[in-house]
Amino acid sequence: MARATSKTRAQHRCSECHHVTPKWVGRCPECGTWGTVEEVTLAAVGASGSRLAVAPASPAVPISSIDPGTTRHFHTGVSELDRVLGGGLVPGSVTLLAGDPGVGKSTLLLEVAHRWAESGRRALYLSGEESAGQIRLRAERTGCTHDEVYLAAESDLGTALGHIDAVRPSLVVVDSVQTLSSTEADGVTGGVTQVRAVTTALTMTAKTTGVAMLLVGHVTKDGAIAGPRSLEHLVDVVLHFEGDRASALRMVRGIKNRFGAADEVGCFLMHDNGIECVADPSGLFLDQRPKAVPGTAVTVTLDGKRPMIGEVQALIGAPASGSPRRAVSGIDSARAAMITAVLEKRARLPVGANDIYLSTVGGMRLTDSSSDLAVALAIASAAVDLPMPATAVAIGEVGLAGDLRRVTGMDRRLAEAARGDAEPVRGEFIDLATFDDWLTRWRALQPDADLMDRTNPVYIPRNHLVEEALTAATAGDLAPFEALMAAVGSPFEERAGLERYAEPGQKEFTASFRTFCGT
Repeated sequence: MARATSKTRAQHRCSECHHVTPKWVGRCPECGTWGTVEEVTLAAVGASGSRLAVAPASPAVPISSIDPGTTRHFHTGVSELDRVLGGGLVPGSVTLLAGDPGVGKSTLLLEVAHRWAESGRRALYLSGEESAGQIRLRAERTGCTHDEVYLAAESDLGTALGHIDAVRPSLVVVDSVQTLSSTEADGVTGGVTQVRAVTTALTMTAKTTGVAMLLVGHVTKDGAIAGPRSLEHLVDVVLHFEGDRASALRMVRGIKNRFGAADEVGCFLMHDNGIECVADPSGLFLDQRPKAVPGTAVTVTLDGKRPMIGEVQALIGAPASGSPRRAVSGIDSARAAMITAVLEKRARLPVGANDIYLSTVGGMRLTDSSSDLAVALAIASAAVDLPMPATAVAIGEVGLAGDLRRVTGMDRRLAEAARGDAEPVRGEFIDLATFDDWLTRWRALQPDADLMDRTNPVYIPRNHLVEEALTAATAGDLAPFEALMAAVGSPFEERAGLERYAEPGQKEFTASFRTFCGT
C-alpha cells in the first residue's frame, strides 16, 4: 500500500487580503497594496488530511465558572481616556493608540503612566524613538515624574520583554510598536513582518502575565495605521488620536473596543505644560460674539454617543474666475455640495454660481447627518444677509427632495436623562429654560430608566423595512429579511451598524404607503 507523504511548496501571500501568488511581487495584484506579499509554506494538494489530536494545556470549563472580576476596568486617572476605554484599562488587554506625528501621543501616555503610578501601581515606559533623558525632560515639563514610573530606551523586542520580567509592572507603554524589532522575524524594522511579529509577542506577554499594554502606532499619509491590517485584529482596543496642529484641541476616538462601546470620544487640550481633559467641549466650538451675524448657525451633533454644540459658518462671494470655488473645512465636501444643490433646486436659492466658503469653529468635524440643516441655514443666511436668531439651534437631516428628517431615539435619550445625563435630550430643544423646568418636575416623579429601556425598543419592524425585505425575498434574496430579523430579535439592545433600522421611512414611502390593519 502506498504511503501518503506530506509535501510542502513555497508560495507568496498578501498579508492584507491573503491573495496567493506563485512568485513574489512588490504590489499585490488583488488589493493593490505595496510591500505586503511575503513567502509562506503551504501544504501541497493531495497531502494527507489526517490530523493528530493534542492534549490541551488546560481543559475547557463552563462559562459560568469563570470569574468576571478578572476583566474589570481599572481607572487610568485620565477621565476622558477612561470614557473612551469604557471605564479604564483591563489587565491583560492590549490597546493601540494611533495618530499623526506631533499630535501628542507620547505626552498623553506619559500622563497616563504618571497617574497610574500615583494610584499605587507600577508602570514601565519603553521607548524606541527617544532616549531616557529626553523622556525625563518631557516628564519634568509636564509634571509627570514619579518613582514608580520606570523608563527604558530599547528597540530590541527580546530586551524589552526582559525589562518587563525584571520590573514586573502592571502597565506597559510601548512607544512605538514600529520601532521595535525581533531577531526571530525577517524584514526591516517597521516592516509588515516585523510589526506583526512584535505585536504578536507583546499580545502574548499581556495575556499570560496580566499586564495592561498601551502601544503607540504610526499612521500613513492617508491616516490609516501603518503596518498590516491584521494589526488591528490582534489588539483588543484601537484608538485614534486626532488634532490640528494649529489648534490646541485633541480628540481620542474609539475605533474598536472589546470591553466597551467603540463609538466614544474623549476631548483634550494640549498645553506647553501637558495635556488637559475637557469635560464639556461645547464651548470650544462656539464663537463668542455680542450679537448674531449672517452666515452662522448653531447645531447639536452626536460624536459617537457624546452630544456637542457646534457652530457652522458660511461666506458667499462673487466668483473671481469663470468657475465658482468651494472651500470646506470641518464638513464633508461631498455633503456640502449636495446641500448646496438642494438649496439651488428645491429652495430656489441662487447660490450655485457663487463662491462658497464653509467652516466649523474650533477645528470641529461634523460627521453626523443631523448637522445638514445647520449647514443649509448658514448658507442661506449668508446668501440673503440675514442673521439667524441667537437662541435658534438647527438639527435635522436634509434629503435630496428638500425634506427634513427628524432625529430618532428620543425615548432612549429621555432614559439617559432619567439616569442623570440630560445632555443628549437637552440638545434637541431650543427653549432650554422651559425644558430644564420640565426636567426638574419630571425627575421629581422618579421615573424608572430601566423600565423605559425595556418598554421602548430601539428597533421595530417598520413598514418600509418590511416591504424592502418582502420585495427582496420574492426575488429570491433573503439577506434583507435575515438582517431585519437579526435587528428586531434583540430590539432593546442598541448596536453599532444598525442605525437604519431605527430611522423612519422616507417621505416618499410614507406618503404613498397604505395599510389595512386598522392602524
